[in-house]
Amino acid sequence: MSEVLNESLGATMVITLNRPEKKNALTPDMYSELNRLFSKAAGDFSIRTVVITGAGSAFTAGNDIFDFLNTPPTGPDSPVMKFLATLHNFPKPLIAAVHGNAVGIGTTMLLHCDLVYAADDSKFSMPFVSLGLVPEAGSSLLFPRLAGHVKASEIFLTGRSFDASEAKEFKIINEVTPQPLVKAKEMAELINQQPPTSVMNTKALLKSGSHDALEVVMQVEGELFQMALESDEAKDAFMKFLASKSEKKG
Repeated sequence: MSEVLNESLGATMVITLNRPEKKNALTPDMYSELNRLFSKAAGDFSIRTVVITGAGSAFTAGNDIFDFLNTPPTGPDSPVMKFLATLHNFPKPLIAAVHGNAVGIGTTMLLHCDLVYAADDSKFSMPFVSLGLVPEAGSSLLFPRLAGHVKASEIFLTGRSFDASEAKEFKIINEVTPQPLVKAKEMAELINQQPPTSVMNTKALLKSGSHDALEVVMQVEGELFQMALESDEAKDAFMKFLASKSEKKG
């Protein structure tokens, strides 16, 4: 079965990360499929909204560490970077339904969503510094704008996780709800009933104030991220992370 599922519910495309045995950790192939589906949705006038969620107990554990180390992103043509560019430029309403862990890009992609609903058990984290890396997906610009500089600094510089109530306080999510996917689909249907061109133009206007600046920030983040990946500091941090996972399994 595909590790990224999609189904059409009227004018809504529902995308489900479907690697539950690995907490939906993302691989290059999954990024490529996400990029394909988002590109398809962008160009298909019959699709008016997209909902993204995860199968099993988590939204996504972020990048699959082993795949990430074996096939690190190597510039703008890598599956990861292509997906981030597609996400940044996606013209239609994107709604996320989150439960369980949302790690790394599992949290930063939410900053590009138009609406986000999360279950009470959701746990968000952006542990880039903890892994010897830097923020990605434009999060170094978007997160401080939403949460404020001091809170963003606390989260990024310590790598600590935070729960759904704090995510709402940080303005990452709209609502904490026991059934985030149901709520996401309901909101998608409400949007689907609106004139589609007006919806797309309104989304573009809402993002116009930071669109170009965000593109520049994402490019700089990508370059620094690549440099960090090749550093001894990051290699040591990844080895410690993998060692701690092995100890927990043992």
